[in-house]
Amino acid sequence: MTELYATADFCLIPIGTPSPSVAEEIAECQRVLEKSGLVFKMHGYGTNLEGPWSAVSQAIHDCHAALHAKGILRIATDIRIGTRVDVAGATVAGGLNEMKVRRVEAILAQDA
Repeated sequence: MTELYATADFCLIPIGTPSPSVAEEIAECQRVLEKSGLVFKMHGYGTNLEGPWSAVSQAIHDCHAALHAKGILRIATDIRIGTRVDVAGATVAGGLNEMKVRRVEAILAQDA
């Protein structure tokens, strides 16, 4: 069986940082994701990430590991993962999230 292609939305929350801002920690996580080669997009309360299930899971793991290596002792992460096998293009890098956004935009364009 072929590995599932996954879309994930995750919010990594460093706990006990020296500052109320976690921008430095999130920037480090974005660096990790850049190296992963996966499709990702940061938003105000998390990051969309997609690719093979195991690679998505590994990338989130690697974000945790990178922040622990920088001295963050505790991290909580909320993750939503979806898979889909009924849509053409659902295994193309960047396919699912872009397809979802384009579909909603098309519906909204009908309102104009």
